[in-house]
Amino acid sequence: MSRLIKTLLLAVAGIVLLLVLTAGALLLFLDPNDYRDDIAARVEAATGRELTIEGDLSMRVFPWLAVEVGRTTLGNAEGFGDEPFARFDNARLSVRLLPLLLRQEIAVGTASLDALELNLAVNESGVTNWDDLTAAEAAAPAAAEESARPAVLDIASVAVTNATIAYRDAATGSRYTLEQVSLVTGRIALGEAFDVDSEFDFRVTPGDMSGHMAIAARTTVANDYARIGLEQLTLDGRVTGIARDPVDVTFAAPAVTLDLDDSRAALGELELHALGLSVEASVEPFSWAGDITVPAQLSVAPFSLKELLPKLDIEAPVTADPTALQRVAFSAAASISPAALALDSMTLTLDDTGMSGELRVPFTATEPILFDLRADRLNLDRYMAPASDTPAAADAGPVDDFEIPVDTIRGLEARGSLRIAEATLSGMTFSNVQLGLQSSAGKLRLKPLSAELFDGRYNGDIRIDASGKTPKLSLDEHVEGVSLAPLAQAMFEQRNLSGTINGNFALNAVGNTLAEMRGKLNGTMSFELKDGTWEGTDLWYQLRRARALYRQETPPEPSNPPRTRFTSVIATGTVTDGVFANKDLLAELPFLRLTGSGTVNLVAGEIDYALQARVLERPESLAGASDAELAEFTEALIPVRVRGPLADPSVRPDIEAMFRKEVESTLQKKGDELKQRLLDRLIKDQPAPANGETAPAEGETPPPAEEEKDAEDRLKDKLKDLFGP
Repeated sequence: MSRLIKTLLLAVAGIVLLLVLTAGALLLFLDPNDYRDDIAARVEAATGRELTIEGDLSMRVFPWLAVEVGRTTLGNAEGFGDEPFARFDNARLSVRLLPLLLRQEIAVGTASLDALELNLAVNESGVTNWDDLTAAEAAAPAAAEESARPAVLDIASVAVTNATIAYRDAATGSRYTLEQVSLVTGRIALGEAFDVDSEFDFRVTPGDMSGHMAIAARTTVANDYARIGLEQLTLDGRVTGIARDPVDVTFAAPAVTLDLDDSRAALGELELHALGLSVEASVEPFSWAGDITVPAQLSVAPFSLKELLPKLDIEAPVTADPTALQRVAFSAAASISPAALALDSMTLTLDDTGMSGELRVPFTATEPILFDLRADRLNLDRYMAPASDTPAAADAGPVDDFEIPVDTIRGLEARGSLRIAEATLSGMTFSNVQLGLQSSAGKLRLKPLSAELFDGRYNGDIRIDASGKTPKLSLDEHVEGVSLAPLAQAMFEQRNLSGTINGNFALNAVGNTLAEMRGKLNGTMSFELKDGTWEGTDLWYQLRRARALYRQETPPEPSNPPRTRFTSVIATGTVTDGVFANKDLLAELPFLRLTGSGTVNLVAGEIDYALQARVLERPESLAGASDAELAEFTEALIPVRVRGPLADPSVRPDIEAMFRKEVESTLQKKGDELKQRLLDRLIKDQPAPANGETAPAEGETPPPAEEEKDAEDRLKDKLKDLFGP
């Protein structure tokens, strides 16, 4: 920055020097045009650049030394092409001769410069096309510089018209251009204030930003030339390219001081008004020698984000709360350097949310954004899209589906943490939320990720890998001691479940949208429900009623309100393509135990379980049951089928299957008894032994095995005669 300022001053000084040298030559020779080549040669010897004077040289000697130079061009530095470094169409300078010769007092009339064209450039290596011009000046001793300063400076006015100044950076591809530049001053005298007024058009590429600006200030140059003061500095203009419509911009700085000897600037209080924003800054003094670091206190007055976004040609989101995004305010201790913008002691107000912390935004794409933010409360439901009363089309997909923002993740280099005392999302309130974020090279990780909710706690580790063609999701989540009643109400709008839940979920998926990932979800899950109640369903009553209907008896009276208490429900299993397969469900109720297996389709939200219930002999938990009911239920396993929507499944005990199994068992037992009686009878009625042998008496050894087999064969024949084949 300092080099650029010095270069601009050097360019002006060079023009003045050129005019003075020309004037000196005119004092000795009648026609200065005869010595154009000599002047050009001397300039080239001093700077190494070609000077071409195409226009005429004219002079007036007394009492003013007046010099006028026509079209003149100064060549560029080596390696920066054929484009000239500077050129102008006409320059005029008049100096009172005697004060200059006798007292080194510069009394200048109107100094004018028309159609100046100045081309500043930086190549890809960071070398500028003015380095060679400033090298000699930097090496000059300070004493020589002091001696070169005139004791008195008095200029009637300065007028620059139709100037163009361009700056291009080959390393970044950026280009800044000022066109139609005009500059007019009042009388300039050391230690006295004078007016400066300037106007110009500007263009910035890339970005296609352009506009027109007008600058005015009351300026003072110190007697020792060491300081320049600007009072009541104002900048007004109109800018296109930063918003949908041209933007009026107003900038004001009551007092600015530039210390040229120490290369320090004091900007003081600054104000900027644009796009309905009012920004104030209190800038501390800083040095522009080397890399510039500007410390300041920034504040932005409250504004409406919903009104600002359309001005930036961004559609304002429609929020569930119409009053959301209507009040935003900001303040921070800022530090701006070529490397980054750092915000410390930052406070941000968003509607009813207060946020504080630190933020560092680098100006290079390879460095990460660093942040450490804290918020008091944040109701995210206010900023969600409002619920639609129009039913979704059949092929519209899930209403909660969204595309994974892969472009944002791939371009995000960030690291930091966010803590929220209280957050609300989907009707659920989270406390002491802690979110750690790491994002680099297309890989996003949220860890640590924790919160307190519904009397319990959540911990997680979420990763999204968007570095490849298709995003990959990885979840490692844990819940402990979370109350089921508010959780079921918030997630499924159900009020029929209470108790607590502990769970572990290790899942992964791939897909471009949330719906695709649900369908390709794989991993493991385990959970335990403890000490709760299932309201609206009385499983004991359902068992008794099903038995009564099967036996054609009068159903029992239901208990009100209907509910089923449970002590523990435990399940583990695997998830394959969005379907949870569980083979070890174990539910402990005060009066029965449920075991079995089933599936939960996480995509369709459907459950299908085949269970077996065994009623426990606990009369205190089975009030109202008859002895016959207790006898039948405690001696049998009861099939139970649970199926339907996950939010409200149906539970159907299969009493008919229970009794069918009991009848089959009884028939089997009766058949065995009948078979044994017939076998005994056939053995008793068998013929007397031949050859004088006698049958064994009672208590003696039974017939050998072959005789039993003969008796069994005769039994089979008899059964065929009785019941058929």
